[in-house]
This record gives sequence, structure tokens and C-alpha cells, in this order.
Amino acid sequence: MEQLEEIQPYDVIVVGAGAAGMMAAGTAARNGMRVLLLEKMEKSGRKVRITGKGRCNVTNARPPEEFASQIRTNADFFAPAFAEFNNRSTIRFFERRGVQLDIERGERVFPHSGKAWDIATALLEYCVENGVKILYDTRVKEIMTLGDRVFGVKYINKRGFERKEECPRVILTTGGVSYPATGSTGDGYGFAADLGHTIEPLRPSLTPLVTSHPQMKYLEGLLLRNVRAVLWIDGEPVREEFGELGFSDRGIEGAVALRMSRDAVDALIDERRVKLVVDLKPALDEATLRDRIARETAEMEPTEFFGELLRKLVPKPLVMPLAQELDIHSKNYISKLTEAQITRLIRTLKGLTFPITDYAPFEYAVTTAGGVSCAEVDPKTMQSLKVRDLYFAGEILDLDANTGGYNLQIAFSTGHLAGMLKK
Repeated sequence: MEQLEEIQPYDVIVVGAGAAGMMAAGTAARNGMRVLLLEKMEKSGRKVRITGKGRCNVTNARPPEEFASQIRTNADFFAPAFAEFNNRSTIRFFERRGVQLDIERGERVFPHSGKAWDIATALLEYCVENGVKILYDTRVKEIMTLGDRVFGVKYINKRGFERKEECPRVILTTGGVSYPATGSTGDGYGFAADLGHTIEPLRPSLTPLVTSHPQMKYLEGLLLRNVRAVLWIDGEPVREEFGELGFSDRGIEGAVALRMSRDAVDALIDERRVKLVVDLKPALDEATLRDRIARETAEMEPTEFFGELLRKLVPKPLVMPLAQELDIHSKNYISKLTEAQITRLIRTLKGLTFPITDYAPFEYAVTTAGGVSCAEVDPKTMQSLKVRDLYFAGEILDLDANTGGYNLQIAFSTGHLAGMLKK
């Protein structure tokens, strides 16, 4: 009589097949664990596939001390995970799996193909080649505990039936609440809270900023390069950035605005006054800019218009909005410009001011600020300090960073550390 093969129980269940979850599952399986990976969406890595506008800014190649300075929250907590699996480790990881990478401006690392799918596919193959069992369309309902330790999960399978799987270890990698269409709907926060964990207030991070500036409707689609911007809160400058600034129907975005958004969002929640002051000519001081304008006007005919002078100073889409901001008609003759108007032009070019009244919601945020309190997680293992054998990794934690590849590195580092389990 043929003997039935005994079904071996899983050693670890990973909940959420995003960047952190796949890294954790693949690492645990590579280390000899029997791993079950549960994903509520129909495929893995949904958010990874759209990051970086579909190009996927995998990590940042800056040296460790510079990298650490870009972590906005709980950088000390993140340090052991980064030491175990840093940005160089991430680069080696993907290159060994056949993904050629390029280092671009700002030390940002992208797949040479320009396709985020290559990163998501490499992570999935890492899981598959190490024997991870993956169930899609599977929604976890509860993390089961007995006393102070985990013993499995309850879930709804793709056919709609409730099931439970007993297991001695669970890793929660359910992400945050940014880009909820990818499956990041905050499920893990509820699980963690039910088990006694503190959830630090959730708010969008790396999100467009909304302004009441009357010219905003004319600026959609404009991208300004090499500008300097200063974020002011309650009349005090709190942050300065240099780089690209973009304008869309979502608000003011681009790397400069996104990096400032964390401070702006917190200030707006506290009902503080926020404004963004943009220097369109950061390479020139006011005196040099005045000389530049004098040279330009000297070379123009007296009957040429103010709008034509502006065209020599700013991108074409900014000409009409700037003329309206200055209350100088674009068809005014150059010869009619007064010294007071030129002074106002210079000061506006050096300090175009946008009152910030709101921020774009989680649907447009790159990442989530807040989450499971890092004070309740062991930074050397990612294990909960409240529930034994429960681990956290990725965006579910109160860990976030500037734009530029840093947030995905948080996912890879914490996911790898959480997956370094021992039987």
C-alpha cells in the first residue's frame, strides 16, 4: 500500500508580498525555513512595479554616513538592519540575479532596462527558487496568539473560505496606506494594534503640496530644474532644498517638494502657517540679476514687450503667470518699465512664494509616515517586544526617508533582517 507523504508544517508565515515581504520570505527560505507567503492581491510586488514612475529607484549608492542622514524617522533603529544588509548588498543582490543596474544623478540606482518589473520579478524568483509557497488572493483576518506568542494566522482564501494555518513565527510586511490601489490599505496596523502595539499617527510622506496661489492653475505641467526652495513654517525657515520642482493637478511636486512634504504635512496637521519660497535664479544674487536684466533690456528694442524680457529669464510656461503675479501686463513696452517694477521682478525671481494650504492624500503619497512604534520592536531582529515570534519589516514600521531610493532600501534591509530566522 502506497504511503502518504507527511505534510510538514510551515516554520514561518509572511503576510504581504511586497518588497519587504518577498525579501523576508526568500531569505528565511534560503536559511532552511519552510515559508508560506500570503498576498491579498492577484500578484506580488504591485507597488514595486509602479515605483519611480515605473522605473523603480531601487536604492541609493551614497556612503553609509550620508545614507543615514536621509532617514527621517528612527535612523538609529534602522542602523542594525542597514549594517546587516546595506545599499551595496542590495546592488549585489539584484546584479547576481541578472538585473543590470545604473547609478544616476544623486547616486540613485535604477535597473538599466528602465523597468520596475525587473526588480519585482527578481524578488519573486528569489522566493520561488528557495521554495517559498505563495498564495495569492488570500486575505489575512487575524494573527493568532496563545499567551504572549504567535501560533498562526486566519485567512480567507481565493474561493472565499476561511482557513487557519498554525505556525510558530509570523512576519508582518503589509506595507502602509500609500497607493492603496496596490493593496496597501493598512491591514497590518490593525493586526499590530489588536496585539497591543502602539501605532504612531499615520500621515502621507513624499506627497504633493497643495497651494492657494492664484496662478497655480496656469502652471500645470511645468517642471523647473535647478531651483532652490525654502520651506517656511510660522515665519521661520525650516528646510532648504535644491533640484527639480514640478506642478500638476495634484499640487506642487518634484523631488524638492516631496522632500519637504514631511515637515509641511506635520505643520499643517498642527494648523501652523506654511509657505514655499522658490528662488528661480539661485546662481545669481540680486545685484548680479539686476545687471543681467539691464543687459537684456539694453539689447532689446524700446517697443519690445515685457513678456519678451521674461522669456529670456524664465521658461515659456512661466511667462504669463509671472506677469500676472507682478501685475505687469505682458504687452507693456520695455521702455515703460520703472525701477520699482524691475526691483519687484528681481525679488519675485529670487522669492516666488506659494502659500501651502493642504497636502495630497495617501493615494498620491510615495510612502507612509508613522506606523508600528519602533520602541516596541527589537532593532537587531525585527521581532516584536510585545509578542514573541512576531516580526515586522518595511513600511508598516514607523520608518520613512527622503525620496531617492532610501525607502525601498528600508524595505530590503528590514525584510532581510526579519528573514534571518533560526529554527
